[in-house]
Order: sequence, then structure tokens, then C-alpha cells
Amino acid sequence: MGYQGNSQSCDELMESIKANNYGTTYSSYTSEAISKVTFYEVMIDYQTYYFAIVCFKSEYSYNCSEYLYQVASNTKLNYSLNYLDSAGKAFWKYIQPYNKNLDCAPDFE
Repeated sequence: MGYQGNSQSCDELMESIKANNYGTTYSSYTSEAISKVTFYEVMIDYQTYYFAIVCFKSEYSYNCSEYLYQVASNTKLNYSLNYLDSAGKAFWKYIQPYNKNLDCAPDFE
């Protein structure tokens, strides 16, 4: 199911998605770990792919580190309904299970 691009690196793929598509962002001001999650629907060769770019807060800094996940079509809806209660729990439940699709995200063991 994973998107097989023309062997772009994770960073190149993420920049391409951000540059060429309109995303929906859910910010989490109270979360200790997650700053925001932006969801994208990307049409490639008449097929729709769903991506989430998760921005993890950096300790002692206002910056965040971005990671790309390829997710399911219903991930955005599930996340949006639950992130206000806990962005971290919503991330673990709805986004983290997809971290192997692209291998662009860290393993949190």
C-alpha cells in the first residue's frame, strides 16, 4: 500500500507534498510532544494518497521536527475528532501505526 515515489528521500517527498498541495493543520498548543499535524490528500496517477506531517516539539526550543507518515483515508477524521482531548493519544492511536509505510518517521519504542 505504501507510496513508491521515484526514490525521493523523505525530506524531498515532504517538501514536494507541502509545495504542491493544500493541507489541513491541527495545532496542539497544550500538548507536551506534538506541536501540530498537517494532513494532505495527494493525487498521483489518478490514485489518492493520504499523508500526515507531524511536527514534534523540541525540548528547550520553539522549533519542531517534522516527520512524514502515509496514512489511511479516515486518519484525518479520526485524529480531528480526538486531538483536542489529547494530541499525543490521538497520534499514537491514529498516526503512529502507519510509521512503516514510508519509513520516514522515528520508531518510538
